[in-house]
Amino acid sequence: MSIRTNILFRVYIAFGLILLLSLAVIMQLYNLQHIQGEKWRNMASKSSTKYETIEAVRGNIYSVDGSLLATSVPEYELHMDMLAGKIADDQVFFSKVDSLAAELSKLYPDKSQRDYSRLLREARKEKLRYQLIRRRVTFNELKKIRNFPIFNLGKYGGGLIVEQKNKRILPFKSLAARTIGYKNENVANGVGLEGAYAKHISGEDGKRLMQRIAGGVYVPVNDEDDEEQAKNGADIISTIDVNYQDLAQKALKKQLDSIQADFGTVVLMEVATGEIRAIANFTRTPEGEYKEQMNYAIAASAEPGSTFKLASYLAMLDDKKIDTSSTVDAAHGTFQVINPRNGRVALKIRDTEDHGGLISAKRALEESSNIAVARFVNRAYADNPQAFIDKLYSFHLHERNQLQIPGEGKPRIKNTKSEDWNKIQSLWQIAYGYESKLTPLQMLTFYNAVANNGKMISPMFVREIRRMGNTVERFQARVINPKIASDEALAKARGMLEGVVLEGTGKLIIKNKLYSVAGKTGTAQIADGARGYGSKTSHQASFCGYFPADKPKYSMIVVISNPRVGSHLAAWVAGPVFRKIADRVYANDMGINQQPAPVHFVGNTTLPKVKHGNVKALKLVHEKLGVKPLYASANTGIDTSAGIAFEDIKYKQGTVPPVTGMSLSDALFTLGNAGYKAVARGSGAVASQSVPAGNALRKGSKIIIELR
Repeated sequence: MSIRTNILFRVYIAFGLILLLSLAVIMQLYNLQHIQGEKWRNMASKSSTKYETIEAVRGNIYSVDGSLLATSVPEYELHMDMLAGKIADDQVFFSKVDSLAAELSKLYPDKSQRDYSRLLREARKEKLRYQLIRRRVTFNELKKIRNFPIFNLGKYGGGLIVEQKNKRILPFKSLAARTIGYKNENVANGVGLEGAYAKHISGEDGKRLMQRIAGGVYVPVNDEDDEEQAKNGADIISTIDVNYQDLAQKALKKQLDSIQADFGTVVLMEVATGEIRAIANFTRTPEGEYKEQMNYAIAASAEPGSTFKLASYLAMLDDKKIDTSSTVDAAHGTFQVINPRNGRVALKIRDTEDHGGLISAKRALEESSNIAVARFVNRAYADNPQAFIDKLYSFHLHERNQLQIPGEGKPRIKNTKSEDWNKIQSLWQIAYGYESKLTPLQMLTFYNAVANNGKMISPMFVREIRRMGNTVERFQARVINPKIASDEALAKARGMLEGVVLEGTGKLIIKNKLYSVAGKTGTAQIADGARGYGSKTSHQASFCGYFPADKPKYSMIVVISNPRVGSHLAAWVAGPVFRKIADRVYANDMGINQQPAPVHFVGNTTLPKVKHGNVKALKLVHEKLGVKPLYASANTGIDTSAGIAFEDIKYKQGTVPPVTGMSLSDALFTLGNAGYKAVARGSGAVASQSVPAGNALRKGSKIIIELR
């Protein structure tokens, strides 16, 4: 066989094999399409559907006064099936597509009518079954869109595909934003109330049947969630008061702006219930702005400084180691602790000013003497330092408060068995707030216990959980310790705290004539990491206290870190914030130290007395009714059987007149004549006034009167 013949033979064999393979493929295709086609089409239909999770609508978060702090609003994403039933006919589609484009352009002017028309026509040309029309569509916009040309042809006829998504919004924006928090799958337990109560707020997701169409895209088979309905989340009723929260944030931010501090925090708590009425946190950004980036109040553990002295004095008072009149040598502003082993100075304790020689315990707290409290504690517990630590532990200062929201910082009160306990220095330094760590809220919890007659309760952020308006769970304050100290020790400690404001470091800023305040300033030097306290000079200023001191209703702490402008002393840094918030809270809370309205009993022997208001109006009423007016002073008895008596109101210029018991018009008339602006709440007669009668108040000030 020649070479040419051999090559042709091999070519024919290869060609024959290719032909046979082609015939086999054709036969198999025919078999799949016509003989087994129905079987595979059924399988394809089954594999082209799936269930998609439908997110439940998250519950709302409300303030204690019913204001909406966080809610979910529906947001829609619109797609279009370009081959839907009633627009499958080109004539129907093209006769209305420009009208649809025009309506879309009117509603969303970011695209012209021509742009929308081109988008729809090209999608039609490519026979797309899931063309995106618009994202982030509101409910009101969707109602309009359903009536647009083509889309008004019905649920399936016009090709409009609507997918609902839920968007979380804060109606008050930054108000208590960090406390409200957010749910984040990447953050363990989430943040704030949103994270802590996610299982209640989130609800239960549902399912929706989706079908795959051309292009591998899945679209809902039905718009309704008829496979498994989602169960919406429950609502959370927080303890936050939006008015006080707004006040706290504005007061703190204004002070931070003026002194250019690193960060600041404020917490306002109700003494008896432990409910947090306001909590504000601001961090200075590199651009010099202040934003809520961290909840310092609950998370930032730091050396508290002089606010901790209350714990030291209460421990000694309760153990009867000292009395308020006990004295110690304040060493003229500087005291050295000597190491007995080598005779060297182990620690220098300094006061901000020279308090002289002997100083009483009460005066020492008022003037915030570090030397005095350290020497008192050392004298009382030098032989048994652990006894002092055990007493602090009995105050639960070393324990977390087990808050209702996550992220609470860990407190630390070292004891004699701690690895870093220094036998020479630690007892001295712990006495005035160093070598310990507490969060601002943990410190406030302790002060609140002193104000609450020794009953220590854990702060509360959530009052109850509701579903469909019905209470699911109601929370009560968790009692940490029913009595942290004896009544005698507590009374003396409260008196010392009042002295701080009346005669001590809080006198110039916090003391006022309208109501009493008890509390303690604290100025702590901030350590610079491992380099300690000497490498740079920065301070943390705080004021912690409660008001009114004689009948505590609210406790509050203000902490501001590293002020760059002005004084670093707590009275001038944290004090103004405390004072401003306390003033406004006192003015707005009608339940603080207000005298009850006088009760008038109606009988058949005497006629009621009428408060003296608008004299002309009173005379006119008497004339019309034919009743004899009887004038009487407030302290003079009179027989009212012959007519109606009304009291003559006497008050000094520049002081607030009494208006309780008056009608609204008379109260407005009286306060207006005295030079004050009256704001009325309720209806009926005046039951109480925000500023008690007889108090000095400058003209033009606002006075709130409550009518019942």
